[in-house]
Amino acid sequence: MPRHMRPLAHAFIAISAAFSLCFAVAPAHASDGSRSLAGTPLVSSVANSETRAEAAANPEAVQAAATLCGTGYVLENASALPTSTDRKGTLFTYGKEPYSGGINDQPTCAIFDNNTSTSKWMKLKLCSNYTAVACTTDEGNFSQYAGPVFQSKGGCGNVTALMKTSSASTTYLINAVRSATTCN
Repeated sequence: MPRHMRPLAHAFIAISAAFSLCFAVAPAHASDGSRSLAGTPLVSSVANSETRAEAAANPEAVQAAATLCGTGYVLENASALPTSTDRKGTLFTYGKEPYSGGINDQPTCAIFDNNTSTSKWMKLKLCSNYTAVACTTDEGNFSQYAGPVFQSKGGCGNVTALMKTSSASTTYLINAVRSATTCN
């Protein structure tokens, strides 16, 4: 298993083992336009090609992050950070489906996976598209991941992922801002 998949994949294995002791797991069926292909996690029907490629290449990590978000969340965006060839982290954002109202009212969740082999200072901030709603954050030294963070109406909001070797460092390994969900 590639190193960048290990932190969340290990969490998924532990969570899956716990659930399998209590519940019979049925195959996932998507009736809301999302898709699941033989064991791959649900991906939003509006996810971009980078997100679909990430889900196909790393289904365990994508599923582990979805499990942390909870029932009903589907992958909206996945980004290797800072780049796919120099991956130090992976940013996952999920939207809850089905939801009522406009895309702005979609509940959202974000996870920032640490794909290095050591603990790093990380900050994950998820902001709603509604300016009166405070952003939610998780920050500190993490060896596996930052988050999950949630917004009850986070569709079309932004998510920020920051990573440094320590909180005192002035150089960012990752400094990225992405859209939480796919919006026009």
